[in-house]
Amino acid sequence: MKHFDNLVELYQWSCAQFADREMLGTKQDGVWKWLTYRQFRALVDDARAGLAGLGIQRGDRVAFIGNNSVAWAAAAYATYGVGAAFVPMYQAQRPGEWQFILADCSARAAIVANDATYDVIDGMRANLPDLRHVIGLARPEGKPGSWRDLLAAGAALPVEALSPDPGDVAGFIYTSGTTGKPKGALLSHRNITSNIEAVHQIIELSPEDRYLSFLPWAHSYGQTVELHMLLSWGAAMAINDELPRLLDNLVEVKPTVLVAVPRIFNRIYDAVTREIAGRPELVQRVVRHGLEQALKRTRGEPLGAFDKVELALDDRMIFQKIRDKFGGRLRYAFTGSAAISRKVIEFIDALGIAIYEGYGLTETSPVVSSNAPAARKFGSVGKVLPGVRVVIDTSVTGDPKQGEIVVYGPNVMLGYHNRPEENAAALMPDGGLRTGDLGYFDEDGYLYISGRIKEQYKLENGKYVMPSTLEESLKLSPFISNVMIYGDNRPHNVALVVPDAQALQGWARKQGLTLPETPTTDERVHELIVSEIDRLSGDFKGFEKPRAVALVAEDFTTANGLLTPTLKLKRTEVVARHGKVLDDLYVDRTAS
Repeated sequence: MKHFDNLVELYQWSCAQFADREMLGTKQDGVWKWLTYRQFRALVDDARAGLAGLGIQRGDRVAFIGNNSVAWAAAAYATYGVGAAFVPMYQAQRPGEWQFILADCSARAAIVANDATYDVIDGMRANLPDLRHVIGLARPEGKPGSWRDLLAAGAALPVEALSPDPGDVAGFIYTSGTTGKPKGALLSHRNITSNIEAVHQIIELSPEDRYLSFLPWAHSYGQTVELHMLLSWGAAMAINDELPRLLDNLVEVKPTVLVAVPRIFNRIYDAVTREIAGRPELVQRVVRHGLEQALKRTRGEPLGAFDKVELALDDRMIFQKIRDKFGGRLRYAFTGSAAISRKVIEFIDALGIAIYEGYGLTETSPVVSSNAPAARKFGSVGKVLPGVRVVIDTSVTGDPKQGEIVVYGPNVMLGYHNRPEENAAALMPDGGLRTGDLGYFDEDGYLYISGRIKEQYKLENGKYVMPSTLEESLKLSPFISNVMIYGDNRPHNVALVVPDAQALQGWARKQGLTLPETPTTDERVHELIVSEIDRLSGDFKGFEKPRAVALVAEDFTTANGLLTPTLKLKRTEVVARHGKVLDDLYVDRTAS
């Protein structure tokens, strides 16, 4: 791969190298429309000159509030081209968070996706003295703050792109804020381009690859791994319109590569296993046996001649039909951001879709390690990227086998904006980043993640629990939409479960039952969920198994503040919302 000192060099090179290839696709009136690399560069050129015409210059900050879009990408590269830093935010965030971030980063301009957001941000300007311009993508021509007028002004008065220094801040990525106020991680151009170059050394894609984008670019994972990384390969990226339409859009776009978080792969696993369960018993047995043979193949175990023939038939007649539900061309799948069940990884890989788990953080731009075609081990998060170094600090745990993961390398952030205490806690004098994650290396140099130090809690009996891994196992049930394991300083664990309403209705029909309007109050549903937890917690240690279960109807979502925009559980918020329900589980247990 060609070396790039900054993201401006990266996009300009890609737009010249792959000028007439499709770059970004959006769905308009049910039809996918594609923008070429050449057309995208022209859009960036106009946006950059438009920002310069507003007086945006080196060292300024340009904020963006909105979901992934062509304008999002254009605004980002236009911002880099005037030497400013890009500060993306989520459309799903609350206005109070927008105001905090705009004030914290001293944004000079804010670009927003819709009129409602424009009105909200425009109304905040009296309390944001640094904010000089609010620009609305939906604002019509001739109206103040029109994105279209900004592009027209830029086209009329072009401005050459600056070439930022590698150490200049490319962007502020604000952490999800599972606790406290969001922190703005400062990522330099070198941080991001070094990460892209390192990934290029272990994974090979090409301009022939196609991708469906649905990870938020406001997060480091989606921004670097999707937008910047795929642009560096000259690949084509379709932008998913709505999450519920993801599976339909996969069929239409026919991607060759997919990057997602475990929650998405769990949905895929759930959808496929549900369909298999609906087939005749003979077909189910054939599928199960085929999956077993495919898993043996992946593990390198020998297959007999008959097994090879049977596996080839299964692949052609069954597995290919399942792959067709994802477009039929999917070669690679990558997962990160949170723990994923090994059962899910093995299942997807057995279907003929090679899946690779990796590890990273916002603060590391983001990739630290990854499995790859030449080096893969299920259950691990792969080997550390070239140019990156990881040290396991066992002094944190007192356990010689595992400790806190400390990362060194050019991908480590510059620091948190205006947070000297957090910087002192996270950044070591020798350049290492304390990740807050527990992990260990095996004898072959593969990294394993044990969990988050802050997420870990202790039961009354002194046993430590890492809840997220347990929760991912329980969410493999088709009847469990979401779950939180709880037990901090309690005598045992309990589970707060959001049942999957659609799956419950299907189950009830098969049982000849009629469920009440609120199924969570039905004792039969409660018994079903308890039996599912018993079934899926077989590998848990005795003290990890939930001894009581409560059902709640409202799902954990970003809209109600119980999930972060990257779909991580806000545990303190869930406890605050459902504290009495959790307390009652212990009262009831004691009484019984």
